Amino acid sequence: MTVNSSSTARTEQAARKRKTFNFRFIRAEIDVVFFVIIVVLLVFGLIMLFSASYATSQNEYDGDGFYYLRRQLICAVIGLVAMIFVSYLDYNFFFNTKVAYTIFILTFLLCLYTAFFGQETAGAKRWVTIAGVQFQPSEILKIAFIIIFAYILSVNFQKFKTSWKHCMVPFALIFLLAFGVLALQRHLSAILLFGIIGISMMFASGMPKKYFWAFIGICLIAGLILLACYFVFGGGDFSYIESRIESWRDPMSDISDTTHQTYEAMLAIGSGGWFGLGFNESRQKYLYLPESQNDFIFAIICEELGLVGGCVVILIFLVFIIKGFHIAANSRDRFGMLLATGITMQIGSQALLNIMVACNAFPNTGISLPFFSAGGTALIFQLVEMGIMLNISRQNIRRASEKRTLRAEEA
Repeated sequence: MTVNSSSTARTEQAARKRKTFNFRFIRAEIDVVFFVIIVVLLVFGLIMLFSASYATSQNEYDGDGFYYLRRQLICAVIGLVAMIFVSYLDYNFFFNTKVAYTIFILTFLLCLYTAFFGQETAGAKRWVTIAGVQFQPSEILKIAFIIIFAYILSVNFQKFKTSWKHCMVPFALIFLLAFGVLALQRHLSAILLFGIIGISMMFASGMPKKYFWAFIGICLIAGLILLACYFVFGGGDFSYIESRIESWRDPMSDISDTTHQTYEAMLAIGSGGWFGLGFNESRQKYLYLPESQNDFIFAIICEELGLVGGCVVILIFLVFIIKGFHIAANSRDRFGMLLATGITMQIGSQALLNIMVACNAFPNTGISLPFFSAGGTALIFQLVEMGIMLNISRQNIRRASEKRTLRAEEA
């Protein structure tokens, strides 16, 4: 991914000197292709959520089989309104020291509060209730993390070749803060996801290879030290990791307890065959497969729509990733490129990990499938991210149109 170096330098230098917020709206043509991809993911996700959640919803909410769908629809409407608004808001609004750091610090503090005072489920404190609304602050932290990474990588780019400190210290501190607060929440799947996002953005930024690989080496050493501490001190609150790895290695070893979820997911996928049992005909969703409406919704998709339906879902996400990287590659500045890269990697990595878990190709991580899994907070902020992507694409389209007009006038 490349951007024009001279224009990027001018843009980034102006941004560093800017003392006012760049709050302006971009009225340009929308990226129809990307918008259609978003709509397809959203509508397909809502349809499959209804089917996967109906039995659980009836069981948990006094016969109300539409509870999860109704809540997801409300959040989808809120998210769409937010997406449309953000799609017009110039993404360089976030390219400001006060904005980028304020968003990250406030979100970090909210996550820290959740780690100590949030609602506990299965030993993990990842949820907090504010004004009667329960949500996961880590979903907001994903956006804040991408923004702060993109900002620092853009502002410090000119110093990368002369100072190793600018290539390592800021990102090590952000990783430490994010990983630390997520570890306190026992949210190791999010740590894995944040690591993938951060490393991908650093690679795409054009950071000198020697510093990039040195940073990777330091991270690996730190990881090995933590792993050694885990075995020496017996794992503490993270002893469930070993159980999940064992379940992944042998899903038939304890199907009445520790491997039950994995076994039922594989049974659902296998039952679907090539073309599935038919929409809303899943058997495993009738309280056999835990979290069928959330982490394991892909297994229900495969059971009802078969291998073909599962491949269609994978294909849609692949198209999303390709289009997302295309938007990033054509961004008019480095900040836009890194924002688009981070968001694309987040959605793509989540989808990949979730599908791998459902197929038992990876240990159970608890990562949801974007746009499909139940979770209002996640859906709203995923759509906000889509708004940022659409704005980056709007400006790409406007710049391309201006170039065509200029060439026509010169001719």
